[in-house]
Amino acid sequence: MDGVAPYAGSRVLALPMILLRLLALLSALALTVSGALYLVSRDRRYLRFAWQLLRFVGFLLLIFVALYVLERYVLVGWGIFV
Repeated sequence: MDGVAPYAGSRVLALPMILLRLLALLSALALTVSGALYLVSRDRRYLRFAWQLLRFVGFLLLIFVALYVLERYVLVGWGIFV
């Protein structure tokens, strides 16, 4: 080889994956902190925030899964991305 790293094109996908992992980590941290704050203060606004955040993250996850399935099975199956 002439010094070219294998899978050099995979670096393009690294940033979105890092952002997805960071979003998941921050969401889990926010849900944990919100739950702990509710347990300490018994203020229901923390539960409302946790529920809204959980719905939002779930919605984003559904969009991600739908796009993954579309790219993986539909577009590749039709030969658009070869």
